[in-house]
Amino acid sequence: MIDTKALRSRVLDLAIRGKLTEQLESDGTAEELYQQIQTEKQKLIKEKKIKKEKPLPPIKPEEVPFEIPSNWKFVKFCNIISLQSGQDLQKNEYNDTRSGIPYITGASNYQFDGSLLINRWTETPKAFAEKGDILLSCKGTVGKITILTIDKVHIARQIMGIRSYISDNIFISLFVQSKVNGIISASKGLIPGIERKDILNMEFPLPPLAEQKRIVARVEEIFRILDTIDKAQEKYSADVESLKAKLITAGIQGKLTEQLESDGTAEELYQQIQTEKQKLIKEGKIKKEKPLPSIKPEEVPFEIPSSWKWVRLKSLGQFSSGKTPSMAESAFWDGSIAWVSSKDMKKTVITDSEMHVTELAAKDMKIYPAGTLLLVARSGILRHSLPLCVLGVESTINQDIKAFSLYDTSLSKWVYFALKGFESYIIRELVKAMTTVESLKFEEFSNMLIPLPPLAEQKRIADKLDELLIAMQ
Repeated sequence: MIDTKALRSRVLDLAIRGKLTEQLESDGTAEELYQQIQTEKQKLIKEKKIKKEKPLPPIKPEEVPFEIPSNWKFVKFCNIISLQSGQDLQKNEYNDTRSGIPYITGASNYQFDGSLLINRWTETPKAFAEKGDILLSCKGTVGKITILTIDKVHIARQIMGIRSYISDNIFISLFVQSKVNGIISASKGLIPGIERKDILNMEFPLPPLAEQKRIVARVEEIFRILDTIDKAQEKYSADVESLKAKLITAGIQGKLTEQLESDGTAEELYQQIQTEKQKLIKEGKIKKEKPLPSIKPEEVPFEIPSSWKWVRLKSLGQFSSGKTPSMAESAFWDGSIAWVSSKDMKKTVITDSEMHVTELAAKDMKIYPAGTLLLVARSGILRHSLPLCVLGVESTINQDIKAFSLYDTSLSKWVYFALKGFESYIIRELVKAMTTVESLKFEEFSNMLIPLPPLAEQKRIADKLDELLIAMQ
């Protein structure tokens, strides 16, 4: 798969360095354009349409971040733009009845196609952005950018309005996007906010106006090609995911392998599992539970081989939740024990985690052995998928994850595939919507039916699915 996000970032980088277009003598120089911009700014200051900013010291040679064409000029960003900070309104100062001008509160107003979702208005605006201004989300979700296409809006504190003079505002927005991409990349996505000084102090590579327009046209041309690639890859990914789901469904219905008499029966395996369960109860390692309801014929979703058996998920093991130690207690973190969160649930088998806890923290937590099945039980992710994995190392888990401790850990790969085979049913029927996230209807989930083959056939099916799914990556 082509990483189009990285390609877009690289294209922006080349664009602001002058490497996407030819420099033409007929364009004039950036110095000439710069002087025109200063004349225009002084005019607007004199007319009291914009405020005079404190002059910044000139750019020193060691501050120049990269080489640019000879007819370009590095300038402080504040010298070619004016910056409008946002201001929050009180509840009694805005409405949802379309009275006044739109009130843009933050990144939640930015839509996928670059337009703005307008759902609030105000009759007492104070912090204006006007048509053509670049709106940058600077707090909360940082780095969202759009160019305002309506006459006037009021912006909240989470937004900055960038207004350019005698420049192509799309070129300016490409530069801002490039700089924000760099900030996000350097901070690994964790940005508390962008301040005024962060924007005003940027070193801006100013091309002549005609070249700015050529750069914009070239970037838009390349981005259209990348959009086409994105659509093709999305379709391919959807087709691949559909095929993977069909293969798993065939596997858990017994259609990928031959049933062998030498495997024995699932009933024999099931009785062994129940014997192990009773042993654990007798040893006081698990509690005795109420008998599970018998399986009715109308509950069975499809036919399985005669040597297999339908069982309730809960009959194969016990579920438990993890916890999160206090984030404020430094003695609990950066230890040697894995602590799995939903961020780590991206592979079939987990061999490490992003965060680790110390032995001190683990004293108050359960450490799960390799072979434990993990699933995300509470997350916004559940709207689209059921994250599942098998632990490959001892680990603790956070509170949004359920651990399924199987009475026989050799079943873990089979149960993983069985649940994956029912993923669309689980999302559709066994996930309940909450205010901000979704959660499993856990009682119904733990009592759902899954097919159980003899152990030897489980391994043959799992090996076959592994082979086919890896080949499709």
